[in-house]
Amino acid sequence: MAKPLSKSKIVAHMAGKVGTPKKTAATFFDELLKLAVKELKGGAGKFVIPGLGRAVKAHRKARMGRNPQTGEPPSRSRPRPSCGCAQPRPSKTLCSARRARR
Repeated sequence: MAKPLSKSKIVAHMAGKVGTPKKTAATFFDELLKLAVKELKGGAGKFVIPGLGRAVKAHRKARMGRNPQTGEPPSRSRPRPSCGCAQPRPSKTLCSARRARR
């Protein structure tokens, strides 16, 4: 299995394709990440990149912790608090490209 690309390799590839300096491409990716976080935390609760996919804000309910060996709750346990998380959802074109490779 091939290793995934690192951020620096993605930045170098995109800078070469577009013809901009690596620093400009890195700034673009940093600002894209900041915008995604801002959109997920506030307003709509989702961030979409057409053709790639979207990230959707999801809610996880509170739950009790468990001992992985015995499956019993710890003696002094309290429930883990509820929290929000981002769930990535790939677009149909990305899913079909992944399926075609198999």
